[in-house]
Amino acid sequence: MSHLTYLEAAVVGLIQGVTELFPISSLGHNVLLPALVGGSWEAHLDVASPESPYLAYIVGLHVATALALLVYFWRDWVRIIGGFVSSISERRVETPDQRLAWMIVLATIPVGVVGLVAEHPFRVIFGKPIAAAVFLAVNGVILIAGERYRRRESLAADAEVSREAELVMAGGQAARLPGGPAGPAGRPASPVGPAHARSQAVSPEQQAALASDRRLSVVGYGKAIVIGSSQILALFAGISRDGVAMVTGMRRGLAREDAARFAFLLSTPVILAAGVLKIPDLFGPLGAGITGQILVGSALSFVGAYFSVRFLVRYLRTRTLTPFGIYCLVAGLACVIYLGFVK
Repeated sequence: MSHLTYLEAAVVGLIQGVTELFPISSLGHNVLLPALVGGSWEAHLDVASPESPYLAYIVGLHVATALALLVYFWRDWVRIIGGFVSSISERRVETPDQRLAWMIVLATIPVGVVGLVAEHPFRVIFGKPIAAAVFLAVNGVILIAGERYRRRESLAADAEVSREAELVMAGGQAARLPGGPAGPAGRPASPVGPAHARSQAVSPEQQAALASDRRLSVVGYGKAIVIGSSQILALFAGISRDGVAMVTGMRRGLAREDAARFAFLLSTPVILAAGVLKIPDLFGPLGAGITGQILVGSALSFVGAYFSVRFLVRYLRTRTLTPFGIYCLVAGLACVIYLGFVK
């Protein structure tokens, strides 16, 4: 695979990092880009070939993407892994962290098993540009319909999350203002009790994360498995893993913010496992002569993923998936027309 240039590696790495977390399908974009550029890109970067070195490269980039997620959510993963370990040692599943840990474990099993069995045939059959363009358009329809036909429970959950956020912000401001409620010796008191006072040691971002995890922990194992299983659709190049998980979460009654957070948490072990399984290929004949390119692509994939998740966590608190759906629908149909009738 010595024909992989630094430019190709850099562009693919950045696209992988960004599109893996934006609900617009990283695999779909990595299939379509070489076909649209043409020339050596189309010849070299073919994901549908039975033994594709390009696929080994882009899936290997998943390690960098997963590391970016782990860095961003490191506090959450410390709590979740701690909950998993304590649940085994104590032989109980009672705390929010313990429940959330087992929800993630159980929800990851279906996509992991199906991915191991079906990834290769799905890629060979459906990893072609026209198919990827069609499924990208389908992904757009899923996102648009997911927002348009949200259930009342999901909308009510949005309202409840907003009220909680307003209480936290108002309480924090009141506790810090000189004229806020007075506690012992004239010190400002917490307006919402001891729990809020303890939370002053953490940032509003961390408070939001803790509140979201608490809400997610009571969703139930059945709904978690359904949401996790929806990621199987991402075997079709063009369907976004995080996008379908978010839409499924909202259909199960989650607030958009919680659905997005759960999708990111669920995707972390899946993305990491997919990348780790391909690392041996990159150290074998498929990776010969491209160590530098792999490092460049991985670095850009990490940066793109980190800033993408940082943006999306904030964006999805108040905004919808509809713009991403419109982009996928328009881009998918445009690629179908161009690749099928113009090129």
